[in-house]
Amino acid sequence: MFAADEASRALGIELLATGPGQATARMRITEQMVNGHGIAHGGYVFLLADTTFACACNSHGPVTVAAGAEINFIGPGRLGDVLVAQAQERTSYGRNGIYDVTVRREDGEVLAEFRGRSRTIGR
Repeated sequence: MFAADEASRALGIELLATGPGQATARMRITEQMVNGHGIAHGGYVFLLADTTFACACNSHGPVTVAAGAEINFIGPGRLGDVLVAQAQERTSYGRNGIYDVTVRREDGEVLAEFRGRSRTIGR
């Protein structure tokens, strides 16, 4: 799935690891990702978390999509920062799942917490 994800790869997102119900990815904040306040635009941070969530929830095999997601921004990313997102399945029930993604700067500071709800649509 990630190999065909043109949007994520065009932003330089790298998939570092996957396993059952989990994934880790990273992205460097570029000039195009910085907003008028000089910090990473939240949409890009969300996109990194969402991509990592997608890789985790699709790790079980069937085609799975987001049914919904929310993010809490805790701290700012800045130009040149490398962000690392780690996704972990919290629970699955029927065709649904709940996943948490933590986005950190490489120094370990937490920048955002994301929760995604998945829905399996294929077998």
